[in-house]
Amino acid sequence: MMKMSNSPKTPDSPNIALESPFIEMLGVQVVKSSDGESEVCMPLQHEHMNTWGTAHDGVTMTLLDAALAIAARDGIGVVTIEMKVNFMQPGRGELRGYGRVLHRSTTMAYCEGEIRDSEGHFVAKALGTFKYMKRLVVGRDILRQKLRSDP
Repeated sequence: MMKMSNSPKTPDSPNIALESPFIEMLGVQVVKSSDGESEVCMPLQHEHMNTWGTAHDGVTMTLLDAALAIAARDGIGVVTIEMKVNFMQPGRGELRGYGRVLHRSTTMAYCEGEIRDSEGHFVAKALGTFKYMKRLVVGRDILRQKLRSDP
């Protein structure tokens, strides 16, 4: 599940903040986000690889999740409801993810996306559904609330 907010953070897309320690740790960068479309990139590091020296499928899926979620956003956060991924071939070099909204309702967005590697090879394809949600009170927010309420 990916949650995203409206806080500015990345220099290339000042209105997009990932606010996900996991996504940020992977080195995902937002290249573009507008009109129901997105582009993200991630230079592959040693830690992102599988035993064959290519992008781990979990990394590829996470980048797709980020690309689709960013495309789905419409001024409010989103959470992933479901996502289907087809893997075409191993990713190498820098992975670039593209997402776009196919259909939007008042509560959800249905999106598609793909990953290409630095050579332009088609790595993976995804379809996903995202639900619009206000920021959830979880994790660190619960801790902050508890600290404020303690005498």
